[in-house]
Amino acid sequence: MRHALTIAAALALSTTLAHAQDFTLRLQTFHSADSPVGEGAAAFIDDVETMSDGRIKIEPFFSSAVVKSVETFDAAVNGILDVDMTAGSYQVGKDSAFQFVGDPMGGYDDPWQLYAFVYNGGGLEAARELYASYGMYLVGFHIQAPESLASSKPLRTVADLKNFKFRSPPGMETMIFANLGATPVVMDFTEVFTALESGVIDGADAANLAVNKSLGLYDVVKHATYPGFHSTPANHLAVRKDMWDSMPADLQRIFEVAYEKFAFRLTLASAVETRRAASELAAQGVEMHDWSMEDRKLFRDAALSAWDEFADTERAKQIVKLHKDFQSLIGLREAD
Repeated sequence: MRHALTIAAALALSTTLAHAQDFTLRLQTFHSADSPVGEGAAAFIDDVETMSDGRIKIEPFFSSAVVKSVETFDAAVNGILDVDMTAGSYQVGKDSAFQFVGDPMGGYDDPWQLYAFVYNGGGLEAARELYASYGMYLVGFHIQAPESLASSKPLRTVADLKNFKFRSPPGMETMIFANLGATPVVMDFTEVFTALESGVIDGADAANLAVNKSLGLYDVVKHATYPGFHSTPANHLAVRKDMWDSMPADLQRIFEVAYEKFAFRLTLASAVETRRAASELAAQGVEMHDWSMEDRKLFRDAALSAWDEFADTERAKQIVKLHKDFQSLIGLREAD
């Protein structure tokens, strides 16, 4: 009897020790600790550590404190970090497919349509295959409100984009807007306010309405596209694959569930903040321009043409097809 109890105790101790294994992960984000994403990330970390009973510990580095934002992905792959909370669009140089998981520009009208593609349109599975090919496990995406253009002239329709000279990030966006007659000027995010103030540009693609307001852009120009239509970036959470694979299934599940909570709450909070910003800006005389469904379709058609041109790898073409099939399913475009 005593022998049986000894064996049982040993087994119980073995199980306890196995479950006591700790994982310490170093996470970097380009957001500051006091930003909405930074505060959400802190809550996510607390959820993971609490639900795992301390078996997972996450050391956060805000404002890209370890390496430059664009270097976060490779730093995680190479073991300098473990978790990348930045953006897949930084990795377009590796494969143009990252553009279509990081920001399928012009593809959707709101974040929830994009989430639906991720979870119900095959997007997450395709994206995880892409990330795995570079040594990372994609946990998922967090999506804020669609971005709004700030401009010194009204942008009521697609036709108003003709000769519109504006700050644009590099890449596929310049192709889309140039095809519609605009003049994109690639410049650093930090130069936007001065360029608007001096009249070097007529407007800017910077961020969503609330962030644009916080940057003071509408102190200089008095027009905004709202709700946005041209860009809905999906930032990511990705873990080095060998680290992820070493974690037991229960800890992986905790990580994923806590992240979905963070992502969806961030999206809801962002919607509220942009609505609040819209009300405040309207009271200050800023004019909001909500494009008609016809103009959104014209923009989307131009975007899809650029997608076909930009997608220069088989994996990118596969993800573009997934997007188009899902757009047809939910009524955003006619089926081929």
